[in-house]
Amino acid sequence: MTSERRVSDLVGKEVFLPDGRLLGRVHEAVIEPTHLRASHLFVTNTTPSLVEGSVNLTVPWRWVRAVGDVVILRWFPNTPIPLNN
Repeated sequence: MTSERRVSDLVGKEVFLPDGRLLGRVHEAVIEPTHLRASHLFVTNTTPSLVEGSVNLTVPWRWVRAVGDVVILRWFPNTPIPLNN
């Protein structure tokens, strides 16, 4: 069995923080053109208690721990993320 997945399979998956809180949903994956692999996930419908104003986020692929029925992150910054820094 191969470990390769289609990037399009990520769209619509829920994204969870390491502690189990729902962050949002994958809207699309950003592809790194040199090696043709995902470099970031664009997450929409973010949870207001985690992201002020429920703004959309770009999550680096290196933060992703696992992909299955959902996406689980290995790390996420302290929350809530403020709208204006």
